[in-house]
Amino acid sequence: MRSLLGMALALLVSGQAIADGDKAGEFDYYVLALSWSPNWCAIEGDAKGSPQCDDSEDHGWVMHGLWPQFHRGWPSNCVTPERNPPRHVTNTMADIMGTSGLAWYQWKKHGTCSGLSGEDYFATARKAYESVTRPPVFRKLDKTVNLPASVVEEAFLKANPTLEPDMLTITCRDSFIQEARVCLSKDLQPVPCGRDVIKDCTLSNARFDPVR
Repeated sequence: MRSLLGMALALLVSGQAIADGDKAGEFDYYVLALSWSPNWCAIEGDAKGSPQCDDSEDHGWVMHGLWPQFHRGWPSNCVTPERNPPRHVTNTMADIMGTSGLAWYQWKKHGTCSGLSGEDYFATARKAYESVTRPPVFRKLDKTVNLPASVVEEAFLKANPTLEPDMLTITCRDSFIQEARVCLSKDLQPVPCGRDVIKDCTLSNARFDPVR
């Protein structure tokens, strides 16, 4: 018979113990992650053949996710009594998330920790997305540019007067501008980010691709 220690170690390796330790509905605030679609496509989406990157699409800032967050750390893959969203709900999120597949993945990893049903989580996510003005200037680009990450942050702050610098962070990946992450309370008001989130990209010449 396997020892209790052996069983515990097996659960830790499989990730089940971590998931089971995260309780749905217990978190401090949300992080709204907005990804610049052309950059994501250049980094990995094109290679994956994602429909988000099809030439017929013209996505700009898409919602990567709405993530429940602690002041330090974050829950994920929570066990919840709430039902999963039906397919038609994840399908309707493709307009702001790029694909329904991403919507489903975000529900399983992050939405389950919100304490909301699938339908209510995505309704909240859409409301959060619509509450933040995406600076229109980036959609006017007609060629790839290199710019300081701070310029992207300044554009978001100018377009959203209720945001303060400590409520927003810009991330980079593979020398590209990756995401704008906005910290919001449970009722979707801007709040200061925790130190796990507020880590701005410091690149002075980050790549920024135009909408196709």
